[in-house]
Amino acid sequence: MSETPAESAGSESEPKKRKRPRPGERREQILQVLAGMLEQPGAERITTAALAARLEVSEAALYRHFASKAQMFEGLIEFIESSAFTLINQIAEREPSGSAQAQRIVLLLLQFGEKNPGMTRVMVGDALVFEHERLTARMNQFFDRVESQLRQSLRLAAEAAGSATPTVDAQALASALTSLVVGRLQRYARSGFKRPPTEQIELPLQRLSA
Repeated sequence: MSETPAESAGSESEPKKRKRPRPGERREQILQVLAGMLEQPGAERITTAALAARLEVSEAALYRHFASKAQMFEGLIEFIESSAFTLINQIAEREPSGSAQAQRIVLLLLQFGEKNPGMTRVMVGDALVFEHERLTARMNQFFDRVESQLRQSLRLAAEAAGSATPTVDAQALASALTSLVVGRLQRYARSGFKRPPTEQIELPLQRLSA
């Protein structure tokens, strides 16, 4: 687009200063747009070309912030891990009841997925099918950590209830609750985000964490 003489003169006398993004800002923007693209129901594999086009930058600009697309997905996984376990640790520290801890942890994960549909596709692995296998392994480790925390909480609950086999009880219930979380999140993603993971969760959650 050509400039008018006045615009041209103005740009010469008062050169427009380009605002430089703060450190990490462009990186965060890339991850936000990637997560937003994952929120589209039925989204195919996301390419760096499509991501760059959405951001209106070159693919080379993406690689100034991330060495590979796998590293971009690792950035999303780091966000999931940090967000979830910061709150899970707070629940474990502040809630004395083991049963209540387990219920709150499950609700936390389901609510997180419900509010972040793109992240849900990462959590259940749908978005990682064509990506590096280490990403799927890392997401599996995330749920292993969740199950481990649920075991600790449910062991407290079993001991408080006077169970003769608190460890065995806790292992079985922690496995069931973890499967519940994964299953609800998978259904949410595969329904095109139409079936909320928290839908009618109260009764099964109470039964499984009792």
